[in-house]
Amino acid sequence: MRIAVLADIHGNLRALEAVEADLRRKSPDLVVNLGDHLSGPLEAAAVADLLMDREWVHIRGNHDRQLLDRPFEVMGASDRAAHAQLDARHLRWLGSLPPTAEPLRGVLLCHGTPSNDSQYLLEEVRHPDGAVQLASARWIGGLLGDCGASLVFCGHSHIPRAVSLPGSVTVVNPGSVGLPGYDDTVPVPHVMEAGSPHARYALVDWGNGGCRVELIGLEYDWDGAAATAAAAGRPDWACALATGFALR
Repeated sequence: MRIAVLADIHGNLRALEAVEADLRRKSPDLVVNLGDHLSGPLEAAAVADLLMDREWVHIRGNHDRQLLDRPFEVMGASDRAAHAQLDARHLRWLGSLPPTAEPLRGVLLCHGTPSNDSQYLLEEVRHPDGAVQLASARWIGGLLGDCGASLVFCGHSHIPRAVSLPGSVTVVNPGSVGLPGYDDTVPVPHVMEAGSPHARYALVDWGNGGCRVELIGLEYDWDGAAATAAAAGRPDWACALATGFALR
């Protein structure tokens, strides 16, 4: 079974189209999409139209939830930018998405952790300096709890990783299709950076007692995406899209 894993598209149509072109070459049996589909100053409506037309397994991310669960005036800037492009049909689709899914026996999809779409699964943010480090196996196992899965796919941090845990559990974060760097203030101010502007996803060959993970980075017109963000008044996004690093 070949599974393509996407996450954190964030309305970046150019990056998503590059991933789709690569998927046609790789011919996966299943495509899963781990949420945060639209939020940002790019092409939210066009990405929503494309995703709604695909027979993929989609779940909801924290920004997808935030596009639905609060008034427009209290949304963050990226959610407001996306929401302004969306119509009722797009919002109904977002509202239909589950927070987690099990598309195959032994395979669990979540955005952050199985119980919290806003918490990192594979990273810890250190207090008080905001340094980001790979979480310990014990920490990850505690967040997974008794999920019953041997293969877990997560997103949210935008950092591509594959981690093997005791008990033959593999956790894969494919990285972000559409936003390779950002800053955040929760739980303390910190940055997440992939360090290059590539569109990222993962291919996982799973079965016959084995698991092969390929973390993929694709070239696309990231300068064009950065220009769109800059024109929308988002220099932070423009920097991240063009470089893979958060604006400092």
